[in-house]
Amino acid sequence: MAKTDYYQSLGVSRDASAAEIKKAYKKLAMKHHPDRNQGNKESEEKFKELSEAYEVLSDSNKRQTYDQFGHEGMDSRFGGGAGGFSGGGSFNDIFGDVFGDIFGGSGRGQQRRGADLEYQIELSLEEAISGKEVKMKVPTSVNCKDCDATGAKNGTAFSTCSQCNGAGQVRMSQGFFSVQQPCPRCGGRGQMIDQPCSTCSGAGKIKKTKNLSVNIPSGVDTGDQIRLSGEGEAGGQGVQSGDLYVSVRVKPHSIFQRQQDDLLCELPINFTTATLGDKVIIPTLNGKVELKIPNGTQSGKQFRIKGKGVKSVRSNSTGDLYCRVHVETPVNLTKEQKDLLSQLDNSFRKSKSKHIPKENGWVDKIKDFFE
Repeated sequence: MAKTDYYQSLGVSRDASAAEIKKAYKKLAMKHHPDRNQGNKESEEKFKELSEAYEVLSDSNKRQTYDQFGHEGMDSRFGGGAGGFSGGGSFNDIFGDVFGDIFGGSGRGQQRRGADLEYQIELSLEEAISGKEVKMKVPTSVNCKDCDATGAKNGTAFSTCSQCNGAGQVRMSQGFFSVQQPCPRCGGRGQMIDQPCSTCSGAGKIKKTKNLSVNIPSGVDTGDQIRLSGEGEAGGQGVQSGDLYVSVRVKPHSIFQRQQDDLLCELPINFTTATLGDKVIIPTLNGKVELKIPNGTQSGKQFRIKGKGVKSVRSNSTGDLYCRVHVETPVNLTKEQKDLLSQLDNSFRKSKSKHIPKENGWVDKIKDFFE
C-alpha cells in the first residue's frame, strides 16, 4: 500500500521551517499517543507514521533526499526497513527532543528560571487615564542566604542519589514508548542533602513579602500588564529569578464607559431642551465643556466631542467623548402642567405631520395594513 506523504502526515507545507515541523509533530503526537489511546490500533499506527515522518523531516540530509526521491530514496539510501524509519532508540531521541520541555529536559541537575508571578491591581478610570505609582506587598519566595540556596547546612556535603545514581533523570517505559523525566527522589539534582539547612528546612528558599512599587503609565486599560523583571519566584542557586506581572483592572465608572481610547456617556435632557434646543454643560475627565443641543433633537442622537477621550498608552493619539442623548419623559406632573401638555398635544394633531411626522406616519402605516 502506498505510504502517506510525510508533509501530509504532519499537516505542513513542503517549505515549512524546522520549528513548524516540530510544532506540528508535537501536537499530533500528543493526540495519538498510545497512552492516551490504549487498545486503539489505528492511533498506534498513526503515531508510528507521525514519528517516522518527523525523524525524516527533522534531519536536513534525510529531508533533502526525501524531497528529491520520495520514499524510494529513503529506502535505498538510509535503509532501516519501511521508509527508512529505524525506530527503537532513535525514536526515544526524537521524543526526548520534542517533549523535553514537558518532562523536564534531559540534562543532569537541570534547573529552570524561577516561576513568574501575577499581581492584580484595581484602578479608578481617572487613575488609569492619568497614571499612578502603586505600592504593593507581594508574597513570594527568595533564595535562602544561610545556605546560599543549596538547601544544605553550610559546610556539609551532598550524597549521590541512589535512585538515579547521580544522573538527575530516570527513564520511564511502557511498551515501545520511553521518556526521561526528573528523578522524583532528588528533584533532578542528582544529589541528596545529608544535613538540611535549619533556616529553609532544605528547600533552598524562604517565604518573604516584598515591598515593591510600580509606575502605571497613563492610558492603561483592563487586561494590560506591566512586567517587573526578576521580581518573581527565586530560581535557586545560580538560576535567574522569574518575573512579576502586574495586571490592571479598571473599576466601572458612574458616568463614563470606556471603549478603547474613546469614552461614552449617556446625556439625559428634558423635553423642553430637546424641543427648543439649549446649551448644556458636559463633564469630562479634565474639565467641563459646553455642548449645544439643536432644537428638535431626538433620543439616541449622539454628539462627538473631539479629543476628550483617553490618550493611548501605545501612541500619542487621543480618543473622543461620545454623548448619547436620552430625552426624559416628565413625571409627577401637576394638573396645570397636564392641561398645558394636553393643549400642546391638540395643537400638534391639528397640524398633522408637521410637528410629529414619525408618529403620524406610523398611524398611517397601521391604517394601510388593516385596510
